[in-house]
Amino acid sequence: MLFNRKSAGVSISSSGIDVALLGGKRTQPVLERVASRPFNDAVVRVSLREPNIVDPERFITALKEAVNLTIYKGKNIFLSLPDGAGRVMLMDMESRFKSRAEGLDTIRWKLKKSLPIDLADTHLDYQLLQVRESGELLLLVAVTSKTVISQYEEIITAAGFNPTRIELEAFSICRCFNRQLEIMGDGGLIYIYNNTIGIMVFVDGLPVFSRFKTIPESISPQGRIRGEISNSLLAYRERFPDQPLKKLSCLISPEVSRDFCDLLEDISGLKPTPLDTIAAIKPSTDSPSDHSALFRSTVAIGAAMRGL
Repeated sequence: MLFNRKSAGVSISSSGIDVALLGGKRTQPVLERVASRPFNDAVVRVSLREPNIVDPERFITALKEAVNLTIYKGKNIFLSLPDGAGRVMLMDMESRFKSRAEGLDTIRWKLKKSLPIDLADTHLDYQLLQVRESGELLLLVAVTSKTVISQYEEIITAAGFNPTRIELEAFSICRCFNRQLEIMGDGGLIYIYNNTIGIMVFVDGLPVFSRFKTIPESISPQGRIRGEISNSLLAYRERFPDQPLKKLSCLISPEVSRDFCDLLEDISGLKPTPLDTIAAIKPSTDSPSDHSALFRSTVAIGAAMRGL
């Protein structure tokens, strides 16, 4: 195609950098290439409050190498950071705001005692999801530290790239599997990705419940993982007793997918549907064409979709 738009998504984690280059249309993205550069030791330490990049020089080298491997010639990238570098939450508000500025001030006041960071030093954004019959608002809120984001922006710019949009993994994952989640309809999504367990429940296409927890590097489906899932599903049932969970999707490394699905079925009583990264895109001849090979690139693919 003469005017085939390209979009580069970059996923950062403590274990390395992943890049996905997409072409095609938003309704039919084509995966052109993927590339990864692992970190052998401490280059990135994920933190909500402190600068994440410990070794800027090695970070820049890895980023340049990974992007160059995709043969991407542009400078704009869509960046996805680990969930642990920020906070994503659902909030209920009693009434509408007179302005967006008032909304941001109200949210900051409400979060003052619940977040371990100085809210004056944060990037805060929200989206109105629903106005209930009672007049209450359901908001999707994202919070990140200005210190953390500024470091990523400065170092990525020093590498020669422009971080056009920055988001957390949860958003990239939902965007990557948007069509599959729409087909599921009302139901839950549970994923383990980059040492984070994410649990979300959707009703009428909107998230109504969410929890995100950092977990140990081992992803053995025992101990803390079982506890987090059990406690989260119990909290959902107590909050929404009239909306029982009837469907469940999951995302985890293919190597442990079967055990994880068995664990979820044991906890929830539902047979989960594993999400398949390959179903979200059309692979080109230069890209992997199976979920096992693409799992690591899932978040980068979701980030790149934002640019189509």
